[in-house]
Amino acid sequence: MSSLPALDLFLSKYQQAYMDKLGEQPRYYAEGQESDCIVGELDSDGAVFWQAVKRQQAGQFDNVETALELSLQADINAFFGSHFAAPLYFDSQWGMGELIQVWNQTDFEYLQQNIIGHLMMKKKLKQEPTWFIGVLEGEDKMLTVNNSDGSVWVEIPGEVQTQKLADSLAEFITLLTPRVTPAIKQIEESMPELDHPGIWQRMKLMWANLRGK
Repeated sequence: MSSLPALDLFLSKYQQAYMDKLGEQPRYYAEGQESDCIVGELDSDGAVFWQAVKRQQAGQFDNVETALELSLQADINAFFGSHFAAPLYFDSQWGMGELIQVWNQTDFEYLQQNIIGHLMMKKKLKQEPTWFIGVLEGEDKMLTVNNSDGSVWVEIPGEVQTQKLADSLAEFITLLTPRVTPAIKQIEESMPELDHPGIWQRMKLMWANLRGK
C-alpha cells in the first residue's frame, strides 16, 4: 500500500476491469524495456502483459527539491514512487485521458528530469509551480497538481492552470473510471532526450508547444 490509498484502489480496479472484460491483464508496448510489472510473455504483436507492482524501494523527489530549492507536495512521492506500472487509461466527466505511471527506475529518472524542466519553465514564465500527472485525450491539455495546495487542474502548456477538477489528488483519482482499451503502439519522434514509449509521446508534443512560446 502507498500513502495514497485512492491510487492503490484505482490500480486494483484497473487490473480487475481488464480481467472482467477481456479475461487477461492489460497490455503495453514496452519497446524492449524491462520492468518488474511484466507478467507472462510477449504477445504476437510485441506487447507485454503487465500488473502494477509495489516498488521494493520507494522513489523519492528529494533530489528534485534540492536542485530547485523548492518543497514539493508529499503526494508526488506516493503517486510516482510507490509502484511500477504502465500508463493508466481512464474515463471521466471531463473526457478520456491517461495517468502517467513509472515503468522502471530509468523511467522514474526521466520523469524527474521532465518535472524539473516543467518547474523551471514555470519559474521562467513567472507562474506558480505545478507538476503534471497525465493528459486529457484529444487535446493538448495536461493534468497538473498545484504545488501550493495540492489541488488538481487542467493546464495548457505555457499557461496558468485553467480549470480546477478536484481539491486533492486523492479526490481526483476517485472520480476516474478505468478504461479498457487495446494497447496503443506509439510512433517514435525525434526528440532523443525525452525518448520513451507510451504517454511520453504525448508529452513531447506538449513540451514542443511550450518551448515554442
